[in-house]
Amino acid sequence: MASDFERRRFIKAASAAGLIGLAGCSGGPSDDESSDGSDGSDGSDGSDGSDGSDGSDGSDGSDGSDGGSGPAANIGMVYATGGLGDGSFNDQAQQGAIEAEEDLGISFREAQPDEVAQFSTFQQQFANSSDPDYDLVCCIGFLQADSLADTASSYPDQDFMIVDSVVDADNVASYTFREHEGSYLAGLMASLLTTRSFSAGAGSTQGDSTNLGFVGGVESDLIQKFQAGFEAGVSAGNDDVDVSVNYTGSFNDPAAGREAATSMYNSGADIVYHAAGNTGTGVFQAAQEQGKFAIGVDRDQSVTRPDYADVILGSMVKRVDTAVYNAIEATVDEEFPGGSNVALGLGNDGVALVYGDQLGSEIPDEVTEEVATARENIIAGDIDVPSEL
Repeated sequence: MASDFERRRFIKAASAAGLIGLAGCSGGPSDDESSDGSDGSDGSDGSDGSDGSDGSDGSDGSDGSDGGSGPAANIGMVYATGGLGDGSFNDQAQQGAIEAEEDLGISFREAQPDEVAQFSTFQQQFANSSDPDYDLVCCIGFLQADSLADTASSYPDQDFMIVDSVVDADNVASYTFREHEGSYLAGLMASLLTTRSFSAGAGSTQGDSTNLGFVGGVESDLIQKFQAGFEAGVSAGNDDVDVSVNYTGSFNDPAAGREAATSMYNSGADIVYHAAGNTGTGVFQAAQEQGKFAIGVDRDQSVTRPDYADVILGSMVKRVDTAVYNAIEATVDEEFPGGSNVALGLGNDGVALVYGDQLGSEIPDEVTEEVATARENIIAGDIDVPSEL
């Protein structure tokens, strides 16, 4: 059942849609700022809706608290390509804004670029706006870095934050993650399971497999951090296990993810880990079709993609919501950390391996105990996880 907060957000979204209509497929603030920046959709991703991705931005002028004093801050959100409803990266970022709206009384508007070329446009539209005047513009994803470097220079009085990259500017706070640390744990778990006979939900391992899979989105230094950590964890579990790798070139192509993972499963892989946004949905589809397993990313995808919970062993959770929330909170408190880079890893709960909602309890204790020990050793500095290939 939806929470009272979720129902309030749905009512606000429906009311806004009736007054202003759709803002277009790509979302974003209109030139005259009469739009709420929503893409007009319900944010449905085939999940249980728990990510709150109803597309609403609270732009009715309410701060969600006393109803009269206006928002504590106006926030602009420019998402990564792929948009809301990915059950992963963008939805996790939106969750941070939703929590800030509820806890801090802010208001936020959203832009959903269809392609990289639109990043600069939406960043500048938020920065140019005077009604409202945005206190912070959140830029989600490393592909926004080049555009933001130019935009931040052109608008020195506008504060920005970026996730997954560092932009060296006094008005930009950069938030990066130690994805390789969490991916190491995912690789260790996969390696320990693929070398034994294990069945749970709709998947199984053969027990004598020496092959795992990794599906990436756009090949880049960032996604290679996931790959490097995963491969190191796999080797730590069993150095005879190999990892097949495929970069699809997109974070929003489930068909390509399905094709890549199917090829890996047909070649003997029991488990495939993805770092590919919505492309990873295709990995889950292939896992079900082949009776194998998959590992999700960014959010607990056994929850955000419940139709595939019977094949999702776990997810390497990346707390993009924490980065967004912290940046907004600092803005509200007038303590915005411009010019800094905040790195989030295992030690400060920026990343984590969470076990699947359906399958986690089936994973043998000796596997989860070895993963827990590795986590503590990484935090203590006893295991040095590579971040590069």
